[in-house]
Amino acid sequence: MLAVALLVWEAVTAKLALLPMPFFPSPQAILEVFLDDWPKLGGSILNSLILLSGGYAIGAATGFVLGVAIGTFRAVGYWAHPVLRFVGPLPATAWLPLAFFVFPSSWSASTFLVALATGFPVTVLTWSGVAGVNKAYFDVARTLGASRGFLILRVAIPAALPHVFVGLFMGLGGSFAVLVVAEMLGVKSGLGWYLQWAQGWAAYANMYAALIVMALMCSSLITLLFRLRDRLLAWQKGLVQW
Repeated sequence: MLAVALLVWEAVTAKLALLPMPFFPSPQAILEVFLDDWPKLGGSILNSLILLSGGYAIGAATGFVLGVAIGTFRAVGYWAHPVLRFVGPLPATAWLPLAFFVFPSSWSASTFLVALATGFPVTVLTWSGVAGVNKAYFDVARTLGASRGFLILRVAIPAALPHVFVGLFMGLGGSFAVLVVAEMLGVKSGLGWYLQWAQGWAAYANMYAALIVMALMCSSLITLLFRLRDRLLAWQKGLVQW
């Protein structure tokens, strides 16, 4: 099926010229980008992965800790709710001008924006998961003499993990979108920067190559996250609806 699609694509672009050039390059032209321009494209992929992994890790860790704290301690929820209601509905890209003004470098500003896009869904879903844990679990643990720390670490967090992973999936999608926008405006290397560079030079084959890489990267990261979830939550299969 893929081979047939590529043949049709090659025919309507390079052979029959049914699609306007250079806006629709042929598969051969895109393949040449991967062969000839790999140093620049490969460097952009590496820098995007570094930026994404750093911001995503910071946002996921912060959102997880904050979500557990909100779901566990009423005082934390009292002060955190107004902030979440104010910051949460705003897209992370809306903070671009302020972030690039406040932070000392475009790299740190982009990391903050990726972390912000990740942190909000992880916080909300973690909070929801912890708050929704069956109270009978806590009652049984207290009857057996469990401490407050045991209730949080061994009861609340494991039971809330399915919700946490939903937040992680949502955060990954949001952070990837913010990553591309931030790289277009600030950093000097990355897939977003590469896209803008290709568009400026009307190098549409390079632009399509970057889009293909983005799609493959996002799909691969989601697959890895699915496998991590299945591995960590194997013990909950049959008990929790996936």
